[in-house]
Amino acid sequence: MLYFKKIRWKNLLSTGNVFTEIQLDRNKSTLIVGNNGAGKSTLVDALSFVLFNKPFRSVTKGQLLNTITQKGLVVEVEFSTRKSEYLVKRGIKPNVFEVYCNGNLINQNADVKDYQDVLEKNVLKLNHKSFNQIVVLGSANFVPFMQLPTGNRRLIIEDLLDLQIFTTMNTILKEKISTNKTAIIETNSSVQHTEDKIEMQKTHLAKLKENNDDIIKKKNDKIAEFKKKKTELETDYTSLEDKRKEYSEKTKNLDSLEKKLAEFNLISSQLSTRLKKLEKTQQFFHDNENCPTCQQGIEEHHKHSIVEKSKQKEQEVLRGSEQLSTNIKKIQDQITELNKIVALQNSVSNNIADNIRQQKSLEQWVSSLNEEISDLSKKVETEDNNIDLKELNTTLEAFKKKLKEELEQREILESASLLLKDGGIKSKIIKQYIPIINRLINKYLSQMDFFVDFQLDENFGETIRSRFRDKFSYASFSEGEKMRIDLALLFTWRAVAKIRNSSTTNLLIMDEVFDSSLDLEGTDDFIKMLNDLTQDTNTFIISHKGDALYDKFHSVIKFEKIKNFSRMGKWYTI
Repeated sequence: MLYFKKIRWKNLLSTGNVFTEIQLDRNKSTLIVGNNGAGKSTLVDALSFVLFNKPFRSVTKGQLLNTITQKGLVVEVEFSTRKSEYLVKRGIKPNVFEVYCNGNLINQNADVKDYQDVLEKNVLKLNHKSFNQIVVLGSANFVPFMQLPTGNRRLIIEDLLDLQIFTTMNTILKEKISTNKTAIIETNSSVQHTEDKIEMQKTHLAKLKENNDDIIKKKNDKIAEFKKKKTELETDYTSLEDKRKEYSEKTKNLDSLEKKLAEFNLISSQLSTRLKKLEKTQQFFHDNENCPTCQQGIEEHHKHSIVEKSKQKEQEVLRGSEQLSTNIKKIQDQITELNKIVALQNSVSNNIADNIRQQKSLEQWVSSLNEEISDLSKKVETEDNNIDLKELNTTLEAFKKKLKEELEQREILESASLLLKDGGIKSKIIKQYIPIINRLINKYLSQMDFFVDFQLDENFGETIRSRFRDKFSYASFSEGEKMRIDLALLFTWRAVAKIRNSSTTNLLIMDEVFDSSLDLEGTDDFIKMLNDLTQDTNTFIISHKGDALYDKFHSVIKFEKIKNFSRMGKWYTI
């Protein structure tokens, strides 16, 4: 049972920055009165906001914040369920959302939506729609059960009968069915792909067996061709080596000739220098009559003697220079010829290196072809001893086994899907409760002196007959009669929740129910029924008809507005 104990709030709607606190389990029945705008209905919005993060009336969540203080909205509610004590805090500016169990904060998820789901599904066992049908009945924006679409009617009944687990299971099941469908498609594809590979492997083996000898023969022919070419290269190599040796023999004197040429060039340079010196001497005696050093005159016979000797020496040097030039020319011609032979020798050496490379390349090709022949010989296997084919067959069997399991799983999931659909287990459970629901509705209607036969079918469509068996619809009744039906349904849902122990609670709040459609007689009948049926319930009635109702409740709370702020007055116990 969801047992509410206390609620407090501040800066909510017209309430100021001082907590307003109401003990929810103080009296069996409490009347809340006050002028329009005094804050009577704030209790309903506070409870809806703190539990479900939604206002009860038709305003946005931001409009719940007091327009004067504009911050610090906080609502706290204390309740117990399943032997645990809970405190829920929620606020705006700053945003607050905390759930405490036995004084300890429940781990907060980063996602507020997930944290709210924990509160609704694991703690309250109640969603906002069921809250508006079981705990609160308000004239502001309450949509009676009979005015709800069929789908929403079903959600409320499923919530009351604690059937949400089947909806959750169905959602999970749909995901599993989708996953299973994808897995079957993928495994089927894997089976087909593996079968194709096996067929290709078998074809490959057959073709390999058929063509293998021919392939090996071609490769052996190629090896013979390479070996023949290598033999030719070896013969060419011998011939080239002989030429290289021949050229080497011819050019062995090249170094000595080059050295001799260098010596002759040096001598030639020295002779040129000597000729220049002799010419300079002759020119000196031709141009000078006196010695430039001692300034004495140079005798003519002395000058003639020196000049003649110089000319004789010059002739000797010229003859030597000419002979030397002839020798130099001869040596240069020899070197030129030898350099031509060196060029031929280098060409032969390059050819020898290329020959060696070709021989090595042919050896590598022959080795590679022998390896390929060896591999081909190893690969010529039957289907029975082919390793790749064995592995493929093993893989195929594994995929087929997996596919069989997935198909069996699909049958199980499809069977479970039939059970979890609206026409499955939920329908059978609802079918069992429909007679009980109808009996309770008619019981409460009769207690309000509204004698009709009200029946809901399994699809939650209504059939209403009068005592004379005239058939009616919900829309055909007056507002007062509709209110009686709505109240009867309210009490029915609470009774069913108590039977199922799903959404049963000690709290019942009715906001201005007496101020709309019930006449005085209907009001008296309702209060009498309320006192009879709510022995274990703490009921709060919000009404404008304070004077007429004071003596019918165990206590009265009066709200008033002072300086634009709502305030709860004294709590009177009658």
